[in-house]
Amino acid sequence: MLLLCATPIGNLGDLTPRVREALTTCDAVYCEDTRRTLTLLNHIGIKKQLVSCYRENERQRAQEVVARLQSGETIVYVSDAGMPGVSDPGEVLIAACIEHNLPYSVLPGASAVLMAAVMSGLPAMPFSFFGFFPREKKAQKPLLEQLKRLDHTVIFYESPNRVHATVTALLEGLGDLDAALLRELTKLHEEVVRGTLSTLAARYESEPPRGECVLCIRCRAAAQDADAPDLETLLQTLLSSDLSVRDAAAEAAKACGVPKKDAYAKALALQSSDS
Repeated sequence: MLLLCATPIGNLGDLTPRVREALTTCDAVYCEDTRRTLTLLNHIGIKKQLVSCYRENERQRAQEVVARLQSGETIVYVSDAGMPGVSDPGEVLIAACIEHNLPYSVLPGASAVLMAAVMSGLPAMPFSFFGFFPREKKAQKPLLEQLKRLDHTVIFYESPNRVHATVTALLEGLGDLDAALLRELTKLHEEVVRGTLSTLAARYESEPPRGECVLCIRCRAAAQDADAPDLETLLQTLLSSDLSVRDAAAEAAKACGVPKKDAYAKALALQSSDS
């Protein structure tokens, strides 16, 4: 059969005994990156045939895997880290097994998504996982509209160099929500930075985090609908108390869960209409 095996997301000691046995006894290992997998096999002292199977050639490799399974072989598939099929190749292999009525199984193990959901300090049930945050603004817009309707924790994978851009896009689209950035999970420099989207944006504006990152955000659609004060009414109150336009906008943006630039533009318009 085909065995899709979870591999460590950082600390190689997290490899499970079942996955180790599968890697030892299988006929071949198909993997997302032969260099990464070779490092893992060398660590546990296993020599095995490695065949590259990444997103661009997965469909072609799936036909090879089908043929080998039909001949009676046992094949292991591993992605670079974590669970195959979760923001990693693996779905095409599964679909091919189902199409040809061939057996497959999943051997569990390390998962950055589950670990982040628990370590973030945000409510872990329920949560939604969206993979990597889209880079194109055209793709971001419908996702942000979807997130506005959620009232639970959402999780994204992100590269360190994209963290500031992603946090900023979420802040502008959703308001200043509670969030946590987790990096280097299971590794020596594992870190969780908790705060709001605005504090994360400020922290990583000039220097990106290091290592693999997971971003958790507590979406608050229901709370925003029920509790958020009216922006215009709050701004009028704050401006009448002799706060500057900038300070009034900053306070109102945080209270209403709207981007600061929107609150500032509204404050300027109110000030102009009163003068």
